[in-house]
Amino acid sequence: MEENYEYEKGSKDPRYFRDSISTVDEQGKRKWVYPKEPSGKFYNYRKIVSYILLVFLFTGPFLRINGQPVLLLNVLERKFVILGTTFWPQDFHLFGLAMITLVVFIVLFTVVFGRIFCGWICPQTIFMEMVFRRIEYWIEGSDSQQKKLSAAPWDMNKIIKRGGKLVIFFIISFIIGNTFLAYIIGSDEWIKLVTEPVSQNIGGFSAMMAFSAVFFFVFAYMREQVCVAVCPYGRLQGVMLDPNSIVVHYDFVRGEPRGKIRKAKNNKKKPTTAAPNPLLAIQDAVSEAAAIPEVANVEVPPLGDCIDCGLCVKVCPTGIDIRNGTQLECVNCTACIDACDEVMVKVKRPTGLIRYASYNNIEKQEKFSFTPRVTAYSVVLVGLIGLLGFLLSGRNPVEATVLRTPGKLFYEVGTDTISNLYNYNITNKTVKAMDLTLKVKDEVGVLQMIGNPIITIEEQGIAKGSFFIKIPKDELKDRKTPLMIEVYQGDKLIETDGTNFLYK
Repeated sequence: MEENYEYEKGSKDPRYFRDSISTVDEQGKRKWVYPKEPSGKFYNYRKIVSYILLVFLFTGPFLRINGQPVLLLNVLERKFVILGTTFWPQDFHLFGLAMITLVVFIVLFTVVFGRIFCGWICPQTIFMEMVFRRIEYWIEGSDSQQKKLSAAPWDMNKIIKRGGKLVIFFIISFIIGNTFLAYIIGSDEWIKLVTEPVSQNIGGFSAMMAFSAVFFFVFAYMREQVCVAVCPYGRLQGVMLDPNSIVVHYDFVRGEPRGKIRKAKNNKKKPTTAAPNPLLAIQDAVSEAAAIPEVANVEVPPLGDCIDCGLCVKVCPTGIDIRNGTQLECVNCTACIDACDEVMVKVKRPTGLIRYASYNNIEKQEKFSFTPRVTAYSVVLVGLIGLLGFLLSGRNPVEATVLRTPGKLFYEVGTDTISNLYNYNITNKTVKAMDLTLKVKDEVGVLQMIGNPIITIEEQGIAKGSFFIKIPKDELKDRKTPLMIEVYQGDKLIETDGTNFLYK
């Protein structure tokens, strides 16, 4: 898709946007973005999606499935709950497989639909565009009013508006920080944290304020820089996209060459009953120019549908010109689509000059088709999902680990029996208490518990203890005898673990 450009010495390279980001000037200083408030069909759809996701985000820590949170990421206790199912460190292989599946899904989704996740689902975009910017429009006014306020001296009006905005920003950031903390420590612990005195929870209070400060910094200062310079997904999309990827595209075939609509000069009085036709005006102007001897032989190309109004640039939250093609900063938020469609309706031209489309769809009029790369990713993704589903369906309700007690060899019991000492660690992954018993498979030897022979484990609890295994000498043929320890819930075998019996 590389194009050849020729330009006069001293003029600006048309490819400048490929060498720098739109929010940094030639001196390396940040250019603050004041996007025009968007409106239109896609923006309304995004608002609906955003409100649904915001409701889920703030209620997520308090929603329960089978008595468990919908989502809990307790890295401190290495306990993770996803859709009511608890995962422990013993399930790390499932977590790793799930992460690989997610990465393949993201790659496949990006190859087909570009960076649509960023514009529609990403929490950063949702909070920035649907919460913080809307508050900014409410307090400081439109984009032009915000620019004037920024350039104005610090008088009382500016102090009240800027100060009030930042106070509201911090309150919302504090709420977001608390919600984020609730996803980590759980809603019960969070309620305990906010209801008890600060002196009893210095660590939790510090974490709460740290999260709030980070979110405030992101939404009050970093803003679109998170998408451009921090988020790795934005950097990766460049190597994932191809000419068949469906992204927000400007139809350069239909729109170029762009030019503003100008009224034709005519001394005759125009009829008042009909509005002037801008296309006829352009044709008249071209005809007048062609009649001049000096330019009579010059072929003037007809103008495209783009009237070069610049609204697609003004509404962009990352400050790019989508007419330059797919760029790193574009988050596929569709603000430029709504703005362009509104203009096309006003000038009585077809909408969709900027739309969801692939490069090949615009240049070659090709429809979307499954490329070999998309097909390969799809096959791998289906395979990973199938494997993950199989492993999850066969996941044991308990996880048992049996090891010989370190530093101990064997004991002679009387003259004909050998005994080994073992430690056990059993994790209950369910939300119900369990009563368990241990047995040696095939009744090789006798298992003698130290303490109560019935092991009671609370819901999502861990039981630890010790037991002896005794085997007659005449049944021991080797120095190391493999054994299988079985875990029963009543008469149901639910878990097994292997160990060794040592002698000599």
